[in-house]
Amino acid sequence: MSTITVPAGVAGTAPALRRLYFVRFAFAIIWALIMVPTASKLSPVVVALLVLYPLFDVGAAVYDAKVSRGTGSTKLLYVNVAVSLVTAVGLGIACASGIPAVLRVWGAWAIVAGLVQLIVAVPRRKMGGQWPMILSGGISVLAGGSFVASAGADKPSLTGAVGYAIPGAIFFLISALRLGRASKGN
Repeated sequence: MSTITVPAGVAGTAPALRRLYFVRFAFAIIWALIMVPTASKLSPVVVALLVLYPLFDVGAAVYDAKVSRGTGSTKLLYVNVAVSLVTAVGLGIACASGIPAVLRVWGAWAIVAGLVQLIVAVPRRKMGGQWPMILSGGISVLAGGSFVASAGADKPSLTGAVGYAIPGAIFFLISALRLGRASKGN
């Protein structure tokens, strides 16, 4: 097992990000487990869960920005906050139009959020726990494109959107574990 060296100024950030990534992992898994049996139609529970997901992302990005102030620019995290807020409103509106509209909004969000995740994670790769986030950002962009494309299917389904949360959760877990190694390497 190799030791990861954490650059100065990052040592205090790594434990906070580690906690955040564990919370994001748990949230995404619980969200997916609740959504799986209910995602066949846009019931009030499904609509609430769909809107809740990007709102949770808002809270996570605000926390990330707060703990990351000493490690560089947090502007893109605030861009993520704005994008996720717009997405929550967009999903609420899209739910009135049906699953295809929801998939288009969810897909657009996945693309934009994935790009932001890539731009934020790449400079942080020196922390040692960001490679999974870089992979996750790339996958998010690809998945978003597939959600937008699947909106035009004969019987569009939210199954892909629900499944999207699980790999994201796994990447957060991997990052949290790697950041734990990074913070002990100091």
